[in-house]
Amino acid sequence: MMYPFMTLDDETEITHSEYLNNGRVKVYIEKPDEKDCFHHMTLFLPDYSLEECFGFDDEETARYLDFIRSVAHLILEFSKEGGFDNASGL
Repeated sequence: MMYPFMTLDDETEITHSEYLNNGRVKVYIEKPDEKDCFHHMTLFLPDYSLEECFGFDDEETARYLDFIRSVAHLILEFSKEGGFDNASGL
């Protein structure tokens, strides 16, 4: 299952999986694009291994990876609690 995490001001959506049996969490980043429909990337925490990247240039990729590094502790915590809504008690 994937849980919504955040929508950025450029319409980029970030979602994450539950905490997986192998100790990893899948993070999926998707941004609408007029030409390609969507640009997207898939990475796994806690090692930040980039599994797939489509449509993002090197600068965008680095910017999103930096952002994920700054919030990874939250994503990892929420992944153990069933997403933000469950972790926050909403």
